[in-house]
Amino acid sequence: MKGRYFVAAGMFLLALLLYVDRVCISVAKESIAGDLMLSDKQMGWVLSIFALGYALFQVPSGWLSDKYGPRKVLAGIVSVWSVFTAMTGAVSGFFNLLLVRFAFGAGEAGAFPGMARATYSWIPLKERGTVTGLNFSGSRLGAAFALPFVAWLITDFGWRNAFLVLGGIGVVWAVTWWFAFRDTPEEHPALSAAERDEILATRQQVDPDEPDKLTFSDLSGSKNMWSVVFQYFCSNFTFFFALTWLFPYFKETYNLSAMDAGWYTSAPFIAGAIGNWVGGGMIDNIFRKGNMNLSRKLPAIIGFSLAALGLIGCVFAHSALVAVIAISVAIFGADMTLPPSWTLCVDIGRRSAGAVSGTMNMAGNIGSFLTALAFPYLTAWLGGAQAFFYFAAALNVLAIFLWVRVKAEEGLSY
Repeated sequence: MKGRYFVAAGMFLLALLLYVDRVCISVAKESIAGDLMLSDKQMGWVLSIFALGYALFQVPSGWLSDKYGPRKVLAGIVSVWSVFTAMTGAVSGFFNLLLVRFAFGAGEAGAFPGMARATYSWIPLKERGTVTGLNFSGSRLGAAFALPFVAWLITDFGWRNAFLVLGGIGVVWAVTWWFAFRDTPEEHPALSAAERDEILATRQQVDPDEPDKLTFSDLSGSKNMWSVVFQYFCSNFTFFFALTWLFPYFKETYNLSAMDAGWYTSAPFIAGAIGNWVGGGMIDNIFRKGNMNLSRKLPAIIGFSLAALGLIGCVFAHSALVAVIAISVAIFGADMTLPPSWTLCVDIGRRSAGAVSGTMNMAGNIGSFLTALAFPYLTAWLGGAQAFFYFAAALNVLAIFLWVRVKAEEGLSY
């Protein structure tokens, strides 16, 4: 097996772990709220404060990956967030729960920018879409696996012990990554000379005129950057609902047990994993036919169209089965947009892929932060979830127009 595939497998497992740790707070919502006497609006802040910490630390952590390499940065941040995952099980009130979840979000912030930087160094350009899709499918499968697994763990061992167990798993990944990974193929002692030469010949080449340091004006003056930032806000607004409020929404709306709700709400994440595979595969297939720009744009445009249709379907669903089909279509579509989004960041960021992808992910997770608050507040103000679904669908339509103006080959200069 080729060495770069081990790197891809390590990133896949990291994405899986990332979302197991992230989604467990949603499954534990009822237990935490009951023990700490928290309202739905307070839990909305608990769920959203993670996204705020995650958003604010995207750019700094992406810059760290560019400067110090994904080996050090990923091993360090996974260790940090695993500690805060375990600490979630020790909280005693609303405010210290907010602090721990904010710090947990800040710790997780560097994961995907670090993976983007590793992808730039290790993955040939023709394989970039597939590897990116595989990475994000790991996050969706992690969420799907976590819903019934964490529901069982909480039922049998309590929510506090569940967080402690998940924190320990993260430390194991961090130690393994530190010893097994190197920042570039040239540095890895176990990589064959043939594969090293293959990677160096087929990965994205450095432009000799490209500046060593990325400036704020490089980002703020780029139409490509503005497009990728705002479309990712729209994508995350849809997905973060599934990550935070979907489980309690299904449980309460359709009067389901915790285990039944866990199985129902795992389906959209499996659909999301498939959406990532489809989107990533489309990128590489179209790219091999010689159209780089279309290979990024077409999967994203199709994905946002499906997401909008699925969200509208949620408004008219009157059973758990119909609702889960509709939201699965929406998440499949939203996740089709992830491989082109992150592939475009590596395309235009190059040696600054960590900072560029971190900027995009910061904007996306401001969308996540607002989603976790918008759902309970809109539901309370308007007496139902319909307004939320219509608004999220409109954002997906807006994202289609943002992708139409992307020019991937132009980099940050456009």
